[in-house]
Amino acid sequence: MDREDAEDFRQFMAARSAALLRTAYLLTGDRRHAEDLVQNALTKAYRHWGKVRRSGVPEAYVRRILVNERNTRWRRERSRALEVVGDVPDRPEGDEAQAYADRDEIWQALQAMPPRTRAVLVLRYWEDLSEAQTADLLGCTVGTVKSQASRGLRKLAEVLSGDGTPMTGGTR
Repeated sequence: MDREDAEDFRQFMAARSAALLRTAYLLTGDRRHAEDLVQNALTKAYRHWGKVRRSGVPEAYVRRILVNERNTRWRRERSRALEVVGDVPDRPEGDEAQAYADRDEIWQALQAMPPRTRAVLVLRYWEDLSEAQTADLLGCTVGTVKSQASRGLRKLAEVLSGDGTPMTGGTR
């Protein structure tokens, strides 16, 4: 890698590493794992920076590496089961502690999702990517993204309602 490429990569890393870390955290649920995931993804991107830069969308390319790395790790850790516990209150309260508890419950429910469903929900609703962008990033069809998002949102509603019935009349 020449000096110009190295400087370009350094600038990319400085500008986008926080956003990539946020995405990795949402995919893994653990800050240390997220940092490792970002480091591995950036290492891979650095080795092939010329190709990554020529893609025209280096951040999307590195995000794809993040998702692929997370899926690889998930396959290795598949035997570990996550349990969702807790009840959602009937009404929201003004208490800040309650807001954290609610957020934590949503977080727990999201972590219990299969990795692909979680990735779809994170990319669609947290990263605010379109269905087409999400499908491209995950290497699947738009229909798969729609069905995974629908199932994931339905499952979140069921888990958060506490009684197995959806909280709302439907999903998007």
